[in-house]
Amino acid sequence: MARVYNFSAGPSMLPEEVLKKAAAEMLDYEGSGQSVMEMSHRSKVYDKIIKDAEALLRELMNIPDNYKVLFLQGGASTQFAAIPLNFMNGSGKADYVVSGQWSNKAYKEATKYGDVKIVATSKEQNFSCVPEMDKNEFRPDADYFYICMNETVHGNIIRDLPDTGDVPLIADISSCFLSEPIDVSKFGMLYGGAQKNVAPAGLTICIIREDLLGNAREMTPTMLDYKVMADNDSLYNTPPCYTIYICKLVLEWLKDLGGLEAMKARNEKKAKLLYDFLDNSKMFKGTVVPKDRSLMNVPFVTDSEELNAKFVKEATEAGLVNIKGHRSVGGMRASIYNAMPYEGVEKLVKFMADFEAANS
Repeated sequence: MARVYNFSAGPSMLPEEVLKKAAAEMLDYEGSGQSVMEMSHRSKVYDKIIKDAEALLRELMNIPDNYKVLFLQGGASTQFAAIPLNFMNGSGKADYVVSGQWSNKAYKEATKYGDVKIVATSKEQNFSCVPEMDKNEFRPDADYFYICMNETVHGNIIRDLPDTGDVPLIADISSCFLSEPIDVSKFGMLYGGAQKNVAPAGLTICIIREDLLGNAREMTPTMLDYKVMADNDSLYNTPPCYTIYICKLVLEWLKDLGGLEAMKARNEKKAKLLYDFLDNSKMFKGTVVPKDRSLMNVPFVTDSEELNAKFVKEATEAGLVNIKGHRSVGGMRASIYNAMPYEGVEKLVKFMADFEAANS
């Protein structure tokens, strides 16, 4: 059976080169006589895997030495609680920008632990844009300032980072992880679930400035204490070993492609092809204002729910799968993460053009 083009928002496509290498090494990893799935996380063989993964990530993202890299379990959603437990420990205040479903979930979770303020939101615009941010709304005594850089459901991205002064900026980068260069030094913490651009589901990567560690509340569960995880090099307990191994292979693939600048150019080319079609179509339209459009998640609709459903059904039959929009938004969404080849977007655009001609 031929492989389909998978436009899922996550878990998403992995590079075929990575899947083939993993398949070749499935029964015997580099002469060890065992699969990575089977080996002890305390073994010398696995120790090299996780250390190589961290070294590659540091190289690709140019992560400064004063930042810790943690390979954790629990998904990005677990960090919604871990962040206030670890960092809302001074004034007990935190400022949040709510630009979509994921930042809203993070905000709601944080309200359990302190004085949390929404300083900007685009809820009234149905999150079709990034909200305007008024610095006068920012609290200088907040313990941290939180954003979701790329909203997976709504397809918007924050490109102009807020000036938070001395307040640490924390960002969920799950859906734009490794899609283009990012200046890590502008953040107190970056984190993301791996199942979109980095690896299969099961791994969450946190990049945290060292001076922010060590002040978790006494009530913080040990497994959510970032300092405990940092002090144990992500090996306090058994980590998601195989997922970290796939992460390493993906990072090697990225490096071979030329790094994040090369990946950005590749992603911009894919996104332009799809957005240009949407902007010139009489049937389909994008749902995000052009200046805030994500390179990764492209939501779009027709003016008819019946037509949307027909499109999704026929696209699936044509090998363009998981293109239905999130249940809270409807319509369609094409997630065109790093592993999606240009040819996949070309096939989608041609199918959309043919569908429009047949149904106009």
